[in-house]
Amino acid sequence: MNNLTLLAIDTSTEACSVALLHKGEKTDITETAERSHTKRILPMVDEILSQSGLHLKQVDALVFGRGPGSFTGVRVGAGIAQGLALGADLPVVGISNLTAMAQAAYEQFQATQVITAIDARMNEIYFSQLKAEKVRSEFGEFLQWNEIIAEQVGAPTRLLEQLTALQGEWATVGTGWAAYDALQFLGQHTSITLPSARYMLSLALPMWYQKQVISAVDIEPVYLRNEVTWKKLPGRE
Repeated sequence: MNNLTLLAIDTSTEACSVALLHKGEKTDITETAERSHTKRILPMVDEILSQSGLHLKQVDALVFGRGPGSFTGVRVGAGIAQGLALGADLPVVGISNLTAMAQAAYEQFQATQVITAIDARMNEIYFSQLKAEKVRSEFGEFLQWNEIIAEQVGAPTRLLEQLTALQGEWATVGTGWAAYDALQFLGQHTSITLPSARYMLSLALPMWYQKQVISAVDIEPVYLRNEVTWKKLPGRE
């Protein structure tokens, strides 16, 4: 595992982040860049690689946040990932932004039961309910997130309707909880509000070893909300 080098990028929300796994160590750079992802992400990639004395072609795989999130942000991330992967002939691992926040809750607070909610505007949220279990494989022990509620977009009441009686402690992550009063009193709120490329590295590791990678030409962003809907909403992106 110490010989593996992974580069992760994410532009799907107002957070713009890059992260690197190299020689068993993780480094990351995160900025709030809601309107300048396209200007910042490549310089951030160059910076994190130069800090470790690496070139892009020395990376084993590229990891990217596939969504959901801002329509423009998800599209930018997928396009940048595709360009980098094609240019350096790298395999790609796409990671759910919602699951990345759940992983952050585990690494920061040891939470294994997480409800995610990102504000999707228009009185809707992107959400999922996830439960973790430790899985042993020939490559070591990894955390696997199982969907209790599959990721989707809808009104906050849609999430509440799907939640059955919650047993045990459930952590909540994402911007959706503070954005809508209906969600204020559900679960145990954490300080995690946005996804980060750093936690995508942890999720990508077992996928790499299990050869769950794709080629650059097969990259597909996950919007959940379709492009037609976005075009009907002036000022939304």
